[in-house]
Amino acid sequence: MAPWTLWRCCQRVVGWVPVLFITFVVVWSYYAYVVELCVCDTSSHGEKGKTVVYLVAFHLFFVMFVWSYWMTIFTSPATPSKEFYLSTSEKERYEKEFSQERQQEILRRVARDLPVYTTTASRTVRYCEKCQLIKPDRTHHCSACDTCVLKMDHHCPWVNNCVGFSNYKFFMLFLLYSLFYCLFVAATVLEYFIKFWTLCRRKSTENCPKNELTDTRAKFHVLFLFFVSAMFFISVLSLFSYHCWLVGKNRTTIESFRAPAFSYGPDRNGFSLGYSKNWRQVFGDEKKYWLLPVFSSLGDGCSFPTRLVGMDPEQASVSNQNECARSIGSNPTFPIRPLSESKNRLLDSESQWPENGAEEGIVRSGTNNHVTVAIEN
Repeated sequence: MAPWTLWRCCQRVVGWVPVLFITFVVVWSYYAYVVELCVCDTSSHGEKGKTVVYLVAFHLFFVMFVWSYWMTIFTSPATPSKEFYLSTSEKERYEKEFSQERQQEILRRVARDLPVYTTTASRTVRYCEKCQLIKPDRTHHCSACDTCVLKMDHHCPWVNNCVGFSNYKFFMLFLLYSLFYCLFVAATVLEYFIKFWTLCRRKSTENCPKNELTDTRAKFHVLFLFFVSAMFFISVLSLFSYHCWLVGKNRTTIESFRAPAFSYGPDRNGFSLGYSKNWRQVFGDEKKYWLLPVFSSLGDGCSFPTRLVGMDPEQASVSNQNECARSIGSNPTFPIRPLSESKNRLLDSESQWPENGAEEGIVRSGTNNHVTVAIEN
């Protein structure tokens, strides 16, 4: 076995360690809450009504949490479609060229027919040498998964998977139900946690309340259950809040640190369409599916609607037209198209791009045919 293959196998095995740790904690929490607290102690003190309510609510949060976690782990990352790969002849020409300028000419020729609007910081075509494809907007190569992932957010070790277009909704629900699960456990265990410490401070158990935990083993389960649930709640709350902010801005974690570059320059808000549309892009249009870990995100992951620029739509339209007119004689890198929501197939717009010749004719004549969209606040 080659050293690189052996290293990849070891890396994949080690990648499951955090998942196994989370699984162990969840299984233990289920045993501690259901068996030790509800079945063995709470029900034995004549609190059967409370026990039933606790068990029903606990299993509701538990099932949704495990379902979301499972979907996040075992949903394969979405990869670019075949149209973004170079053909055999194009690949041969690309590999034969040693000049980067000639290679970029080949990539520009291919990218001209693709729904690609972002470039590298140096205004070149975003090309993955390992996967040998032109990267769609918001796509990045994951070294851990060894593939290009559509709308890649990050590689999460706690799920041993890339979080991207195909499972970002599942990841958000996993965080949400983790919060509910930890909050419910901590809130319902708090009563018995306080009584545990009260008993520890007594010199005798003669005046203990009737519903005091009598089993020493159950007391320690309750003690650690409260600490673990409270600790996870605080840590997950910060992560969930951050990703809610990202969804509202329509950014990925990568884009929050490195703004995507468009024809007019870097723009962190280039894909933002307003909070409502940003939210629906991740969770879908049908509200009945928002809280269920079933795929309902909009689009195909290869193309995304973009807003014009960080200014008024009319000013953006004039600015884009002027830039296009200036670049006609200088071999533009990408199609001369305004970055408007109405011009993207993700929203199934009826408007279609004109052919290249007609497009250049419109720009040369100076006619304003740009369609602008109102960006929600």
